[in-house]
Amino acid sequence: MSIPKEPRQLMINIMYLVLTALLALNVSAEIFNAFEMVDEGLKSANASLDETNAGLPEVIKTSAKKQASLQVYADKVDPVRDLSAEGSAYIDQIVAKLIDESGDRNGQVDEGDYVMVIDKRELKGKKAYDATTRLMVDSLKGQELKERMLDYKEKFLSYINEEDRATFSLPISIDEEAWQNSPNKKENWSDFTFGHMPLGATMPIFTKFKNDIKASETAVLNYLAGKVGLTDDVVIKKFKLVSAPKKSYIIKGDKFETEVFLSAEAGPDSKTTISYTVNGQRVTPNSSGAATYSETASSLGVRKIQAKASMTNPVTGKTESYNTEIEYEVGERSVAVSATKMNVFYMGVDNPVSITAAGVPSNQVKVSMGGSGGGSIKKSGGNYVVNVSGPPTPKGKFAKVNVSAAGLNESRDFRVKRIPKPVAKLGNIDDSSIGNGTFKAQAGIIPVLENFDFDARCDIQGFTLTHVPKRQDAVQAVNRGGRYSGDVARLVNKAKPGDVYYFDNVKAKCPGWKAGQKINNLVFKIK
Repeated sequence: MSIPKEPRQLMINIMYLVLTALLALNVSAEIFNAFEMVDEGLKSANASLDETNAGLPEVIKTSAKKQASLQVYADKVDPVRDLSAEGSAYIDQIVAKLIDESGDRNGQVDEGDYVMVIDKRELKGKKAYDATTRLMVDSLKGQELKERMLDYKEKFLSYINEEDRATFSLPISIDEEAWQNSPNKKENWSDFTFGHMPLGATMPIFTKFKNDIKASETAVLNYLAGKVGLTDDVVIKKFKLVSAPKKSYIIKGDKFETEVFLSAEAGPDSKTTISYTVNGQRVTPNSSGAATYSETASSLGVRKIQAKASMTNPVTGKTESYNTEIEYEVGERSVAVSATKMNVFYMGVDNPVSITAAGVPSNQVKVSMGGSGGGSIKKSGGNYVVNVSGPPTPKGKFAKVNVSAAGLNESRDFRVKRIPKPVAKLGNIDDSSIGNGTFKAQAGIIPVLENFDFDARCDIQGFTLTHVPKRQDAVQAVNRGGRYSGDVARLVNKAKPGDVYYFDNVKAKCPGWKAGQKINNLVFKIK
């Protein structure tokens, strides 16, 4: 294969990571290591591009001095460099914002937003996916990024002569087809690329966009160099073999696929040919120079394969080889059901349930209720809630949550209980001896569900109040509801030191109960 000479696109055919079907909370450390390895490889390629781009401008400007008509190309050098710097700074701002939103969220990226690991900086919130979704999808920053990248492409092309633009190629691209054909049916490119993606998994994407910008800068500078007569001056000096896998985590039985290609520092030589092998198997490059290798995952765990590229270096005339190790992880489809708060379902309240289906698109996950007691299950946020209305399950019978996902079936049994009886209280008073003013200030009896983790509200249906004044006969009144009213309110207002008040026949009703039930009585002595 010949590295294309016009318009001197020696730069890498850069990877575009399609990061889908990740269950962010279950992503292993090995996968994040793979993301970091890809990101570091891209950063290394970016450094090579920066070195090349730094050396070309002065050479172009010097060569343009040979003829006055060439000055128009020299004048384009600095604007091209500025455009590249602007694009890189814009992406750096997005990354800094994401890091801060996943860290201290104080409006700036501090040293405290990172954890130092030997001589490497590791993202503190690399597994968090809230910030990527909130900023890139909900706040439309992803849509803005897409539009800015396409705008940068048009601006770079504006420095190419109009008659050359039709055949001039730039690496900046937005893969609309991938999200439109995705089985997950994402709403737009931003959601497909960043929605519910862990922060650490998005870092290679942003580094890739910077690589596109820097490679576009190089392509335009090489074009300008050719226009001022430097076609034969720029040659390849250094190569690096790069792997661009479609996914770094796949399910057993699925196919792993990656592109391998050489990354170069500087301009091409038309006589250069490259051959690729992966695990000893010869793979043929496509028209863009990248060779695609695929294999079916037949075993679980981390899989490592060896890639090799051989080429004739135009500088030395020797055949040289470049090697890299490609790593990916193979998992297995699985379904799990678990109650988020307690291992029982309470009647009349929403019971949160977590359902995970590793390796299965969300639109293929079906859930239903069965077993004793009946009930319903519905999606709530990223998980589900169950509401049971039937009677408590007898021994040996349960409410069931059934999950079907891509041929996998899972059922989980849960006991059903009524909400426990609340405790009747006079405000927040626990002492049976109470001051006269404090007693009169209370509005009535309230039911309190102590040590109950669910959001449930019970109501007092009524009670009987007996007032025993000091050295007088007892007076009794009945109250409907928990709040004082009528005769009961008048008896409470008569309270004097030495009086005793009895709250009897207190009845309450909670969600899921068919009828009210008696709860505890209260006695207070006025002091």
